[in-house]
Amino acid sequence: MRPGPAIPPRQRVPSPLPPPTPQPVPQPAAIADAPPHPAIAPPSPILLFDSGVGGLTVLAALRELLPEAPVIYAADNAGLPYGNKTEAQIAARVSGLLGRMAERLKPRLICIACNTASTIALSSVREVLEVPIVGTVPAIKPAAALTRSGTIGLLGTQATIRQAYVDRLEHEYAVGKRLLRHAAPELVEAAEAKLRGRPVDPAVIARAVEGLRAQPGGEAVDTVVLACTHFPLLKDELAGAFGPGVALVDGAQGIARRIVDLTKGQDFARTAPDFALFTRDEPGLAELAPALARYGLACIRHF
Repeated sequence: MRPGPAIPPRQRVPSPLPPPTPQPVPQPAAIADAPPHPAIAPPSPILLFDSGVGGLTVLAALRELLPEAPVIYAADNAGLPYGNKTEAQIAARVSGLLGRMAERLKPRLICIACNTASTIALSSVREVLEVPIVGTVPAIKPAAALTRSGTIGLLGTQATIRQAYVDRLEHEYAVGKRLLRHAAPELVEAAEAKLRGRPVDPAVIARAVEGLRAQPGGEAVDTVVLACTHFPLLKDELAGAFGPGVALVDGAQGIARRIVDLTKGQDFARTAPDFALFTRDEPGLAELAPALARYGLACIRHF
C-alpha cells in the first residue's frame, strides 16, 4: 500500500493574554493645585517709573485698587525734563535705566508712568526685559467718547505731541473729531514746584490754556487730554482757567486697572516701607518728603 499523506503535528494555540492593569488617570485637580505664580515672591515690588513726580498721579490711582501692593517709585530727576530731548536720547536713557533697575530691584512689574517715555521707549524696553511692562497712553479714546462739541484739546510735552503714536490714537479713536495739540513744558516745572510747596504761577496756566484756545476752532474745546502724568497735579488750576463746561481727562485710572489685571492672583506682602528712588541728589529734594509721604512713600533714596 502506498503511504497516505503526512498529517501535520497539531499546533498549540496560545492562551489569551491577561487584560492590562488599568493605569490611574491624572486628575485635573493636581494641575489646579499648583500655585499660579510660583516665581513671584510676595514682597516683590511694583516699580513705577517717571522722569519726575508726575507718576505719583498713577500711584494714587493704584493705591485705591491695590493698597496692599509694595511699590518703589523711581524718578529720573537727573534726566528731567524728557520733553525737550530727542527720541534717541529718551529711548537709550529709559531702556538703560530700567534694565539696571530691574536687575537690582527685582520688580514683578514695571509701569512707565510717563507719556513721553512710553510713546518713545515702550517697545524697546519690552524687547530687552522679561518683566511685564505697562505704558502710559494719552487718554484720547475716553476723551472722544466724552466730548459734546467734537473738539478735543491735548496738552503734553513737545516730544509727546509730535509722536506718530498719538497720530494713530487719533485716527483710531477720534474719527470725525478735531484734536488740537499744544506743547506745555512749563506745566511740568509748575507741577514739580507745587509738590515742593511752592506757589503755581497763574501766568503759566494761562499760557497753556491760551495755547489751545488760540488755535482755529479752539473756542469749541470742551474736553482736554492731560497727556503728561505731571499735569493732573495741576488739575484744580487748569480747571479754573478753562472754566466750567470743560472736562479734563487723564489715563491714571486706566493704567491702574491694567496693573491690577496683570497681577491678578498674585500674593502681596509689604515687608518694608515703600520708598522713592531718585537718580540724582539735588538741592531741595528734601522738600518733596511731605508730599511723598502723602502717597505712602516713607523715604527718599538715590540710585
